[in-house]
Amino acid sequence: MTAFGAPAAEIGVFGGSGFYSLLDNVTEIAVETPFGSPSDSLFVAEYAGKRVAFLPRHGRKHSIPPHKINYRANVWAMKHLGVRYLLSPCAAGSLQPHVKPEHFVVCDQYVDRTAGRADTFYDGPDVYHVSSADPYCPHLRRLAIEVIREQGITVHERGTIVVIQGPRFSTKAESRWFTQAGWEVIGMTGYPEAYLALEQAIAVVNISLITDYDCGLVADGETEPVTSEEVFAVFQKNAERVKNVVLELIRRIPVDLDSPCHHVLERAKL
Repeated sequence: MTAFGAPAAEIGVFGGSGFYSLLDNVTEIAVETPFGSPSDSLFVAEYAGKRVAFLPRHGRKHSIPPHKINYRANVWAMKHLGVRYLLSPCAAGSLQPHVKPEHFVVCDQYVDRTAGRADTFYDGPDVYHVSSADPYCPHLRRLAIEVIREQGITVHERGTIVVIQGPRFSTKAESRWFTQAGWEVIGMTGYPEAYLALEQAIAVVNISLITDYDCGLVADGETEPVTSEEVFAVFQKNAERVKNVVLELIRRIPVDLDSPCHHVLERAKL
């Protein structure tokens, strides 16, 4: 049993925009953490012989904007439920013409452009400097790429997601800057979520679900503007497809998978 009085879950899933539920016959676990309340209850169920914990990062009614998410509470709750593997899909925009709406990107890097978010568990007296050179688990990334490709979805095997503060979107100037830097994806929730998971020695994978092109590409005429109806249609399609991807990933993840992410604290303490 975990600290919450519930059986441990090996795999965790953060649901993003449009992705508010995953499994049936769930046990709802309301928790408090040293960092406050998570975005919602955790919903725990068994699937493919594994215990899975699901948490909608914006809340089940999408009532929490990206800059107000309590990322530390969300990650701490997953860790103390026993989670060692974390699946982190998110809706995102494209910064490059070849990364098209409906494509999935399994990111291997992020760039933090947020401000004021609590982004560490180590405020002292214990001091850890956790390397984020490779923030995502290479083994989970490989599995995710295989599953996505097998399901007939165009997948980009690597990419950098630039995480902006929100809730506003970028200006055209900012968007052009990000594109010129060579980054592929733009979103609002990837940081500090991935880094906090790393601080808790959880293996994490990001799957970015592209809904539209960012404004700089459209302004420069590199892509055609999309309508709100088109974005919503892609949004719905991606939400359904990512559920299938996540479920197949859960089926395939070996519960004894050893990730470099599980060992980051061994060389991080001063």
